[in-house]
Amino acid sequence: MGDAFDNLKNTPLIDAVRAAQLSTVTELLASDVDVNQPGEQGWTALNWAAGRGDLEMVSLLVQAGADVFKVGRDQRTPSMIALAAGHVEVVKFLRDAEDQAPGEKPPRAERRYCKAYHLKDLRQYSGWFESKINWKDKANKSITITSNDDQEFSDDDIVFMHQDYTVTQSMWHNENVIFNDVTPEWETFSTDVLRFKVPDDIDLIVPAEVVSAAAASASIH
Repeated sequence: MGDAFDNLKNTPLIDAVRAAQLSTVTELLASDVDVNQPGEQGWTALNWAAGRGDLEMVSLLVQAGADVFKVGRDQRTPSMIALAAGHVEVVKFLRDAEDQAPGEKPPRAERRYCKAYHLKDLRQYSGWFESKINWKDKANKSITITSNDDQEFSDDDIVFMHQDYTVTQSMWHNENVIFNDVTPEWETFSTDVLRFKVPDDIDLIVPAEVVSAAAASASIH
């Protein structure tokens, strides 16, 4: 016996969305159809519309009460599905819908990000000092050493600033930490002087239409 996620019977709304039948979807939404009924892999009609990048269909379903936080077996919300498929406008629409949804909202996944700098650039900050936090000693035990002595590290050493404005010698977050005195002043210095900014997921994706155009061009040649 399959579970509810595998029950593909009686899912006319999902079928209509997958077939891009806007008029049929409109008619079904005017009836007593369950807009959040899961189908294959637990995806709802909104999950499918988001994956197809159909903004008009997505808007219609959201207006009808589709749950913008609904996930299937893959644990992805509609906005995450649209993001993976490169549908920028749909992602923006769904994020706005998430922000406007009533009640407590699940947190968005934090993007792990770091950017490399020469240590001399960070030493320009007036409040800079160097530590050794979560470093390993010879017995492989974690140690913490704080010092204003800057002779141990060279100006030309590469260090990494992370999404929470901490700085490490390792590119891994919270490992071999050199600086973690995160203050508003440090954040201002980092953004204004070092031009540090964690990119939004939307800034990093290639729009689906660009991918399609590139594929079409490659097939011609």
